[in-house]
Amino acid sequence: MIRVLIAEDMRLLRETVVAALEFEDDIAVVAVLEDGGSIVSAAVEARAEVAVLDIDLPGRTGLEAAAEMRTRYPQCRVLILTALANPGHLKRAMEIGVCGFILKDGSRQDLLHAVRTVAAGGNVLDPGLAVTALRAPGNPLTERESEVLRCFAEGAAPKQIATRLHLSYGTVRNYLASAVTKLRARTRVDAVRLATEAGWL
Repeated sequence: MIRVLIAEDMRLLRETVVAALEFEDDIAVVAVLEDGGSIVSAAVEARAEVAVLDIDLPGRTGLEAAAEMRTRYPQCRVLILTALANPGHLKRAMEIGVCGFILKDGSRQDLLHAVRTVAAGGNVLDPGLAVTALRAPGNPLTERESEVLRCFAEGAAPKQIATRLHLSYGTVRNYLASAVTKLRARTRVDAVRLATEAGWL
């Protein structure tokens, strides 16, 4: 029996996923959550073997929970269920050891196949997501531009970034301007958004 935890904040979708899995003789839904704050503790308590997680959850993202799961409860393998074919999310998921990544608009059979494959030790990647990831452009930012933009994303002002990275104020402004230009962004905040979505920060 495959013990499954589900974390999805949209009620209708959550109930649909639960129903799809509970109908199967070899799958038991042992925990159902609507936010990301208690995913790991619930997985431990329920002795879940597979966690089916949405990415955009209140309290904590599915990817943040998956990263903690890998260190605190690696017996539970993570399957991400998402509505967005975002190459940045996919890259991050692979880095933290997520075992499956499928789209919400897939079929019930896709979901069942993914849960069983992940539970058996395999990996699953929706073909559409794979194509999106392969077509995604490479990172145009230098390591220093990425570092400066990351500091800006964390809320540091250019002067604070200059102090933190031992750079001049003018150099930091130049790096930020270069990042905005390379990403074809409208503003620094837009550059952060684009770089984050692409998985470059």
